[in-house]
Amino acid sequence: MSHEEHLKHASKEVKKAFNFAVLTVSDTRTNDTDESGKILCEILKNNKHNIIYYEIVKDDGKEIEYFIKKAISDENVEVLITNGGTGISKRDVTIETVKNFFEKTLDGFGEIFRYLSYTEIGSGAIMSRATAGVCRGKIVFSIPGSPNAVRLAMDKIIIPEISHIIWEVR
Repeated sequence: MSHEEHLKHASKEVKKAFNFAVLTVSDTRTNDTDESGKILCEILKNNKHNIIYYEIVKDDGKEIEYFIKKAISDENVEVLITNGGTGISKRDVTIETVKNFFEKTLDGFGEIFRYLSYTEIGSGAIMSRATAGVCRGKIVFSIPGSPNAVRLAMDKIIIPEISHIIWEVR
């Protein structure tokens, strides 16, 4: 089946609104200052998706792990998006934590994200470790925590492909 045929089937067979869990990983952000989390939730709502969970946790593997376990155990959650903690500093542990849950990885997500980032910010894009995968039939995306990175990931990759990805996983 061609890519176009897949998209055609996905748009017919999969509902348009999905249930998301959103996690911001940051040592400094609060509900008042989490611009990226707000942008992410706004984009989801504007595209008629539902937000089941939205939380902020510290750059701490145990806290990230606790949220992931909660989200993937909830039968209502279909997609989990983390933002923040994807860089290369010592405190950035989101990717290591998230990858422990993956049954399959979507390597192309990180590759395309870094390529698109490169077109916007240049060679600094190599420091992004954005990733995606599948865990217990749920899609997990981990994206950088800057507002521009959130918009890029959501507008150029996640929103356009989410129906197709969920159709494939099901």
